[in-house]
Amino acid sequence: MLLDATCVPSDIRYSTDLSLLNEAREKLEAIIDTLHQPLRGEIRKPGTYRRKAHRNYLAIAKCRKNSNKKLRKAVGQQLRFVARDLRIIDTYLIRSDSGKISAKQYKELEVIRELYQQQKTMFDRKEHRIEDRIVSISQPYVRLIVRGKAKAEMEFGAKVSISLVNMDIPSLSS
Repeated sequence: MLLDATCVPSDIRYSTDLSLLNEAREKLEAIIDTLHQPLRGEIRKPGTYRRKAHRNYLAIAKCRKNSNKKLRKAVGQQLRFVARDLRIIDTYLIRSDSGKISAKQYKELEVIRELYQQQKTMFDRKEHRIEDRIVSISQPYVRLIVRGKAKAEMEFGAKVSISLVNMDIPSLSS
């Protein structure tokens, strides 16, 4: 029996913690808009600080070189924005008269919850590694795999294991 692990490449952008959290925040804001739609005029939509969050993200994302201190501060800010949006969504989901979200949005919401937990854990521990780290919200099964190749040290893709059974392998001792 021969066993091999390899990576099926995926063409996704190289995502940073900050860009992932910003994307998560934007998707959560879209979910909040969907949930609030049937309640327009009845209750005021809670503040999500969209403009401030987007401005804070762009201030760091546009810079070519950022210090670790600035990046950590920006990640902390985005984590707090995402946490606020998750709390708002939870209150909407508890209300029976709020709108319904699509299956795609529900799947994204579950992925974002997991992403938030991972990012919060890394932020609290001041680490940059975590088991089964999410690198794409739309493709949560994709992982970063260190390959050590000259062309690309790391690849994004789904990890697969291939095994061959009942195969005639020539003996090395002959």
